[in-house]
Amino acid sequence: STCGVLLHAEVQLEPKPPATLLVVLGYLDLATAADDIAAVVSVAPVAVEGIDARLVDMVRAHGRRVPDLPRGQGWLFVELAGGGPSEARAAADRLCRTAGALDVRVIEDPGAAAALWRIRADGAGLAGRTRDGQPAWPGWEDAAVPPARLGAYLRDFDELMGEYKVDGLLYGHIGDGCMHVRLDLPLAGAPDRFRAFLTDAAHLVVRHGGSLSGEHGDGRARSELLEIMYSPEVRAVFAGFKALFDPAGVLNPGVLVQPRPLDADLRLRGLGPVAAAGGFAFDGDGGDLSTAVHRCVGVGKCRADTGVAGGFMCPSYLATADEKDTTRGRARVLQEVVRGELDWSAPAVAESLDLCLSCRACGSDCPAGVDMATYKSETLYRRYRGRLRPRDHYALGMLPRWLAGATRLPRLVNAAGRLGPLRRWGMRAAGADPRRAVPELATRPFRRIWRTESSRQQVRAPEAGTVMLWVDTFTNAFDPEIAQAAVTLLNSLGYRVVLPERQVCCGLTWISTGQLDGARARLRRTLDQLDAHVGAGGLVIGLEPSCTAALRADLPELLPDDARARPVAAAVRTLAEFLLAQPDWCPPSRPERTIVVQPHCHHYSVLGFEPDRQIFARMGMNVTEIAGCCGLAGNFGIQQGQYEISVSVAGNGLLPALAGASSDAVFVADGFSCRTQAAQLAAGRGRHLAQILLGH
Repeated sequence: STCGVLLHAEVQLEPKPPATLLVVLGYLDLATAADDIAAVVSVAPVAVEGIDARLVDMVRAHGRRVPDLPRGQGWLFVELAGGGPSEARAAADRLCRTAGALDVRVIEDPGAAAALWRIRADGAGLAGRTRDGQPAWPGWEDAAVPPARLGAYLRDFDELMGEYKVDGLLYGHIGDGCMHVRLDLPLAGAPDRFRAFLTDAAHLVVRHGGSLSGEHGDGRARSELLEIMYSPEVRAVFAGFKALFDPAGVLNPGVLVQPRPLDADLRLRGLGPVAAAGGFAFDGDGGDLSTAVHRCVGVGKCRADTGVAGGFMCPSYLATADEKDTTRGRARVLQEVVRGELDWSAPAVAESLDLCLSCRACGSDCPAGVDMATYKSETLYRRYRGRLRPRDHYALGMLPRWLAGATRLPRLVNAAGRLGPLRRWGMRAAGADPRRAVPELATRPFRRIWRTESSRQQVRAPEAGTVMLWVDTFTNAFDPEIAQAAVTLLNSLGYRVVLPERQVCCGLTWISTGQLDGARARLRRTLDQLDAHVGAGGLVIGLEPSCTAALRADLPELLPDDARARPVAAAVRTLAEFLLAQPDWCPPSRPERTIVVQPHCHHYSVLGFEPDRQIFARMGMNVTEIAGCCGLAGNFGIQQGQYEISVSVAGNGLLPALAGASSDAVFVADGFSCRTQAAQLAAGRGRHLAQILLGH
């Protein structure tokens, strides 16, 4: 890109080795691991990567499970290959004998090896925060020295970081002497330290016989430093060569030849915190929306289809293949907003966020922890606060309010919803797509059933205690049989079940449409109902994943100054989490049953779906788990203009799984949106975990 533009490339593929295994070597620290590189490369590994303990701590801090590692604070991940398993194992045995590691673990299981490699794969994003949670930036991204000098270089580099009082997480290609690091240099307030540090770091790497850019090129960040690495005569040759190919200087101007100063175009120079507007607290980002949106450092995992590995991000990009619809693309636009280059109400901002499903998958799948659903909600809040909103915000965003009235006349509402012309008119008036069917209300909502019937079925002398069932608006109005199944199940365990005295709401639909003041009002009423139960040590069991996730994640973010919020959020459990915590509980065996499971996006990304997987495994069922969003995503797939994208997203996972399922397979989905999408697009009737456990 500096001397020409590549138009065509031909690659030769190499076959994968017949057998591979992973050897993890533990050392006192990463520098000590680098000292041992000669022993490692002597067995001809196909990959050697170094990981610092602090990076592993970051993985754990993000709530991700880390397989057992050998003792140490720095590790080498060494992949060995052979013509067969015995040949690979023999190489591993030789390495274990010759390496100077504190401890060793040989991993032959591909799944366990893949879990460890994911730590390294996510390194670029995870390293965007220091161990103290401060933003860390590129600039000294991939310096390399001869492998034999790497240990000494790392010790000197650690001293240099100490002198400048900066920190960063190290990882990289130790077998090639190339290390990656991002540093918490104060780019906004003291960019002069950025220049001074990079200059001293350049002198350091040259003293060790290395290169400023071991892998990614020089670019704006390092081209000015090339005068430390190359003589004037060599740089003059560079300039002459560049002039032959690009006499007009249009390719990468300011790079390599006549470089721009390395600190001339810092986007964060002078950028202060974004003033709070009364929306989310952004507690994990120091209360600063600017820090939050700058979590994105362009790793681009949101461009990958990770469905095979069970990932959910990013459903809209998988449907459109347009960069603007990636999490990264949206973050870039919001970065322009907080830098003052765009207004919150700019058309580019609306276009960027329009197809975000608020699935929250980026919150767990993005290694940098970008949470675009929250950023979208905050953006809508800032854009429309005190202004007239789109029709669907009033209709779909306030749906629990309208359902409270509709459940009083369910048969009349259902009859009106079946009348084609009336339904289409009503959907258009509400800002919804007329191609959507109106979900049918239950003839009796759960709370009405509860008052007349369920209370008589309660455990009279509960042996296990009392639990509160959070019966959300959707379960109450549309699927009361799910709540009935949950009550029966909990009673069978000896628990007495209680409900909040009145119907309260998590505010989810207000949150997703950016009506955060309304969401806070509802959450305060929720705290009024839940506080006494939680204060007495009780737990709250949620049935609808999106509502359960709102209580656990959004409640403390929207009411950070309410002392009741965090204890209540901490007391919220999914049904699967609660059941697995019962010491004597064992699920029924169903080895003859086949199920197709659609995890709700918020269940996957916020709550964690592993407890449900464990229950299905204990039941012995034949399970097909769908990866990716169902495409309805609350109000997203209902809104006018989103129908085609909603169906396209469903076509990535949900619809093929249902079409390929056997005739006796049961569709399992705890989420109301997921069940609705399957019913409307594939005539599939969904079951909840509570119903499956009761054999329904």
